[in-house]
Amino acid sequence: MQAVNLIESFAEFKDIKNVDRVTLMSIIEDVFRSMLIKRFGSDKNFDIIVNPDKGDIEIWKNRTIVDDEFAEDSFDYDPNKHISIKAAQKIEPDLEIGEELTEPVKLEDFGRRAVLAVRQNLVQKILELEKNEIYNKYKERVGEVVAAEVYQIWKKELLLLDDEGNELILPKTEQIPTDFFKKGDNVKAVVAKVEMRNGTPVIILSRTSPSFLERLFELEVPEIADGLITIKKIVREPGERAKVAVESYDERIDPVGACVGMKGSRIHGIVRELKNENIDVINFTGNPNLFIQRALSPAKITTIKINEDNKRADVYLKPDQVSLAIGKGGYNIKLAGRLTGYEIDVYRDVEDADTEDVDLDEFSDEIEHNILEELKAIGCDTAKSVLDLSTEELKRRTSLNESTIQDIREILQSEFED
Repeated sequence: MQAVNLIESFAEFKDIKNVDRVTLMSIIEDVFRSMLIKRFGSDKNFDIIVNPDKGDIEIWKNRTIVDDEFAEDSFDYDPNKHISIKAAQKIEPDLEIGEELTEPVKLEDFGRRAVLAVRQNLVQKILELEKNEIYNKYKERVGEVVAAEVYQIWKKELLLLDDEGNELILPKTEQIPTDFFKKGDNVKAVVAKVEMRNGTPVIILSRTSPSFLERLFELEVPEIADGLITIKKIVREPGERAKVAVESYDERIDPVGACVGMKGSRIHGIVRELKNENIDVINFTGNPNLFIQRALSPAKITTIKINEDNKRADVYLKPDQVSLAIGKGGYNIKLAGRLTGYEIDVYRDVEDADTEDVDLDEFSDEIEHNILEELKAIGCDTAKSVLDLSTEELKRRTSLNESTIQDIREILQSEFED
């Protein structure tokens, strides 16, 4: 028969991705067998040969040669399975009864409508298989870092393409606040989740997930990839600060030193990838007192009182350490609490406090409660701790306006003048 070139007849198959050739050819054969069953009632006496290299397909019909009497009078005679010796010898004179006659089947014999139906069915099946293959491939890669190229930029998300041209989505909510990408940029992100929407796989990436930072450490620190160092927990405020608790079961390995690298060589690459996010690497310990102390670094703690019942920790520090414990924007104390699992409250060490100082709560009849709470939130729980900060510093660290701050300073200052 005249071979049908599938690559030309079905243009959709030219750039098929994620479907191996053996599976593709199996689908093609199944579709054509369905066509044969619809036309002849059975496909058992047909051979279908698919050439995966050229994309050619051949259909051969096999019929058993019977005597003329059987062909004319027997109820068992089936023209799709049998052919009379008289008819067979017209095709090949040397044939005999009992032998098989193999003939090519031309697609034109099925009619234009049938061929178009096969084509549509084939396209649909292969596209469905390709979508399932993409879904399964990325479902297994959830938690892995992938690199993809920015293809299109929208207001709420980026469309990226991987090396095989598969579409990946990086939502704005999963981008670091300082991220800025343009078309053609290469982006690293972790596969956060994969889901099917209306039969189409949707691959969601993330750069804000703690697992993204964990994978970056695995790529940069061989000891983590080899299992010599374990990452116990990671907490992040994307683009601002992160805390990573690490542990090594080999006493010869310093987990913090290994993660940071010589002169910060290992961690610098991670920091750059995360747009200069500050990363604190901490030695994990089962001792909650010591763990909280390490988590609040670089602040130096005087005393810690832990209440295990409600998972709270009262931390006492020297006045000059309070702002370090809280950190810029309160990120240090917030992340320390999430890392350790304790609600951490910071207090000035009363033993080191000025004996003439006055607790802020003593001014509750003159200063509104919400203002007192805002001052406490930045570590100012006494009158002098507020007066020690300039008006500009108080404006920067709180939402109070200059007029309110001046009034507060006058109230507090008058206490000491009296």
